[in-house]
Order: sequence, then C-alpha cells, then structure tokens
Amino acid sequence: MRKILLLSIFLLPLVALTLPVASVAQVSISVSFGPPALPVYEQPPCPGEGYLWTPGYWAYDYDDDDYYWVPGTWVLAPEPGFLWTPPWWGWSGAAFVFHEGYWGPHVGFYGGIPYGYGYNGEGYYGGRWDNGRFFYNRSVNNVNVTNIHNVYNTTVINNTTVNRVSYNGGQGGITARPTREQETWDRERHVQPVAAQTRHMQEARSDRDLRASVNQGKPAVAATERPAELKGQHVVAAREAGAPYHPPANRGAAGRGAPENNRAANENRNPNNVPRPGNPPAAERNNPERSNPEANGSANNVPRPGNPVHPKDLPPRSQPAAPNTGNSKLDQKYQQQQQKMAARQDQERQKLQQRQDHEHQRAAQQKANDQRMQQMEKQHEQQTARLQQRQQAQQQKMESRQNRGSKPAPEAGGEKPAGGEKPPKK
Repeated sequence: MRKILLLSIFLLPLVALTLPVASVAQVSISVSFGPPALPVYEQPPCPGEGYLWTPGYWAYDYDDDDYYWVPGTWVLAPEPGFLWTPPWWGWSGAAFVFHEGYWGPHVGFYGGIPYGYGYNGEGYYGGRWDNGRFFYNRSVNNVNVTNIHNVYNTTVINNTTVNRVSYNGGQGGITARPTREQETWDRERHVQPVAAQTRHMQEARSDRDLRASVNQGKPAVAATERPAELKGQHVVAAREAGAPYHPPANRGAAGRGAPENNRAANENRNPNNVPRPGNPPAAERNNPERSNPEANGSANNVPRPGNPVHPKDLPPRSQPAAPNTGNSKLDQKYQQQQQKMAARQDQERQKLQQRQDHEHQRAAQQKANDQRMQQMEKQHEQQTARLQQRQQAQQQKMESRQNRGSKPAPEAGGEKPAGGEKPPKK
C-alpha cells in the first residue's frame, strides 16, 4: 500500500508530504484476480472530535499471494479542512490495480465502491468542516453526543443498488467513472496516508486472521475505534462476508511459510501474464538477462508490487554506527561526512519524487490510458531501483573507506597509519 516519506536527520523529505499527487496515478500493486467482497460490519463509536472515518478495504500481500483486510478505523485528519478519499481496486484490462487513498480538500474518485458510513460510492456524506471544526452526520456515523456536540442529522438517500463489490471494472465490477469535477479534485494538493494509517495497515498485514484465505471474507476484526488497535473491547467483528469467497485455485491458500509453493503452482494460471512483484517466472529466475527489464528493453509490464515504485516507497536509509576510532577529531570528521551524504541522498530522493509526481499530474491531465500509465509506473520503478542501488553503493563505499581509516596505528617503525596522522615518535 500503499507509505509516507520517513523523517531524516535534516527533515527534508517532509516537504514532499504537501506536493500535489494525482490519485489516479498512485499505482502501487497489481493482481491477476479481484479482491473479496466487502464484509458487513458495524462502525465503532467515534473516539473524539477531529477524527474522520476511514473505511476498511482489502489490501494484498504478495509474500502470501493473498488479500488481507485492513479494518475500518477513525483517524485524526492531518489538518483542518481535509477529507479522506479511500483507496480502491480497478480493472486495468490486464490486472486489478490498487489506487492509494489520500487526504485532500475534497473527496475524489474512489471507484464507486460503496464502503458505507457516508461513502456511498460517490463523494462523502458523513460530515463537513465548518470554521476548523468537523461536524458529524449522525444518520451515517456512530457518534456519542454526550462527548461530541458538533453534529447534525441529514438523511442520505442512496439511489443505486447496494452491493458489496469491492472493485471497479472487470467482470462483475462497479461501472462508475470519475466525473469532470472529480478529475479536477484528483489534481489538487494531496497528503498521503498519515503515519497512524501506515502503522494500522502494517498491523493488519501481520495478523494472519485477517487473511482472506483464513477468514473467507469475514474478518474477525472488521473495524477498530483507533488505528493499529486490533484487540480489546473497541474491536468490531464482521457480521458476515459480503459474498462467498472463491479465489482461483491454489491462490492465497497456502499462507505464510509456503509462498514459493503458491507461486510455482500459479505461474501457469495467470491468463493475462501479469508479472507479480518479486516473483519472476521460473524461466526468468534461471536467466538473469530475461529477468532484467533494462537488459531486454521491456517497459510494458505492470509494476511489481514487491519493489519500491517511487522514492517515497523506499525504506528508510540505514543509519551507520557512530564512528569510534579513539580519535575525537577523526570521529567528528567521519560523522560530518555521513551527515553530508545523508542530506545529499535525501535531496536526490526528493528531486526524483518531484519529477515523478509531475509526470503523474501531466498524465492525469492528458487522461492517459491504462497501458501508458503502466509503462510510466514501470519506468518509475526502474528509476527508483537505480537510485536505491547507487545510494547503497555510496554508503558501502564510505563505510569501507572509514573502516580503513580507523584501523589501529601500527607499531613504531611501521607504516604511516591511515587517516593522515603521523606515527608516534620513539
């Protein structure tokens, strides 16, 4: 799913949180078969003012070849006036593609998916901002008026047939399309999921009971009162699955501990030949040239979800251990070198992210088709991989150079020690 830039020692990546992002271009994962239906569950009570409801959704873990449920939860808005546009799955013509959710001044297109509790498939009717305070619509939200007084009551009329389908397009999917207004909102200033949402998703991913292959579309934790709190009295279980769950044969059935068996069994069950991130076909695993997209010039594959597609998806840089050569001046020099390199690498990540964001915006404005979007995401993945490899090599080179320079001085009469220091006099 979809992740935010992490804090560095110079806080440079935080600037990227407010950069414009086109939600229609936030492709982070693609799967050859669709997610389960949305489970039926009750909304837990709102924990306090300023919390907005973020509906539950099915995410995908390639390590287990399985969908898992990310419970609905209440989340504090990153700033007054911002609303949540939920993530959604859509059929691209070759695969089901995941579009990340985002925060912004308007609720944009989220595939027409009827998540409920104010998200009926188009817009949001669960509340509104007024002079920096959020007012809750009690007709669709579970709000305790003893604790929260800024409420109103407006009946939400749903003119469409209510179903539990969790994806747009493809066989049996929702047929909604974005309006011109929603396309305009997609180009507004957006903020990615906040840290609490990222942690919430990670907790859900690590809970085996939330795997679709385990719960059959009826998760024991369908919603929570606060992010990442998957146990306790404020956890709500699903009443029922939205529909019977029938994944393709041998997909999402083996679970953790046997992902390779799952993958091997399904390499010939992918009718659209959609590459699955981190898992090239057997022929490619035995032929490095075929598995290298730059070697064969292939740029038309769906992005591989196991690999970072954008710099914001990269894991945080590993912080080297503080130098300890026994020479305080030398240690300070090495530490300054490390900090200088860290700042430079953060700037490189930020510049590449800005360039890719600009390409996303331009593609959205030009209404690029799915094939072009997939080609662009593949190019972004390759750019990000090259950046990561280059920065890792820089880090290793610096550590190696510093390790050589921190070796103990030889005995008197030996060679001049590294690091520029003179050998001790006899």
